[in-house]
Amino acid sequence: MSKAPANAVAVKGGGSKMHNTLVYIRQHWQLYVLFMLPAFALTIIFRYVPMGGVLIAFMDYNPFRGILGSEWVGFEHFQRFLSSPDFMRYLMNTLKLSVYGLLWGFPAPILLAFLLNRILSKSIKQKIQLVLYMPNFISVIVLCGIVRILLSPTGMINSLLGTNTNFMTMPQAFRTIYIASGIWQGAGWASIIYTAALSNASKELKEAAVIDGANIIQQIKAVEWPAIKDTVLIQFIMSVGNIMSVGFEKAYALQTDMNMSTSEIISTYVYKKGLLDGDYGFSTAVGLFNTVINVILLVSMNALVKKMNDGKGI
Repeated sequence: MSKAPANAVAVKGGGSKMHNTLVYIRQHWQLYVLFMLPAFALTIIFRYVPMGGVLIAFMDYNPFRGILGSEWVGFEHFQRFLSSPDFMRYLMNTLKLSVYGLLWGFPAPILLAFLLNRILSKSIKQKIQLVLYMPNFISVIVLCGIVRILLSPTGMINSLLGTNTNFMTMPQAFRTIYIASGIWQGAGWASIIYTAALSNASKELKEAAVIDGANIIQQIKAVEWPAIKDTVLIQFIMSVGNIMSVGFEKAYALQTDMNMSTSEIISTYVYKKGLLDGDYGFSTAVGLFNTVINVILLVSMNALVKKMNDGKGI
């Protein structure tokens, strides 16, 4: 008597297991609803319901009248912002801060991950990683306070240079201060994902490359880079998609009356117009404009990367 093929038995067993799972779910559906309902409700309430607030961008919003009672003005707020004499200054300040931050800040955690991967001692590597990760847990406001103290006329930087320059009042120094402090705070934490990806690099290939006489650069290019290439591309696409989302808190905390020409960006402008001046409709329109630009950049960069990377993107 012939026996059934092994793969047929496996398929039959898998189908039976799936059938039993579906039967169990049908019998105890109340339990699944009980566990899923809170998460589903919280997602709807805090993620989707607030999207209705986008309508404020097209209204002369009055908080006492609400969305339904406020006057509809269409694209008036957008036209007002785009025709503002300061529009290009805010836009260029935002773009410069983001693009320069991306150019200098994005490679930093990658290089850091490559350097950490060269450390053979696990105990030393863990200690170094602990030191590198610690700045990420410092509050943005505390970080800005540290920066202000270090760069003050009587701070440590001026003491080392023998000067008494107040760097926080120099418009040309604001972007360097913002980007450098951001790299110091976030590079170590951002390197985690690349360090994890490097753990998948083939040790056999690395040993073979060493035996063949490959130097460090050649080892990285032939063995380690292919292991993190896809991760780097995804992170780069996501970073470009957030290129207009410059952190408001840090820019506002480092802002002074003397460096306003370079430190005033779209997010700080939205805060001032919305919360300080009470112009909710206009500030919402500016924020929506910012979001739309981000979405366009994200989709465009994803399409470009797909063409350059054999159809691989997000």
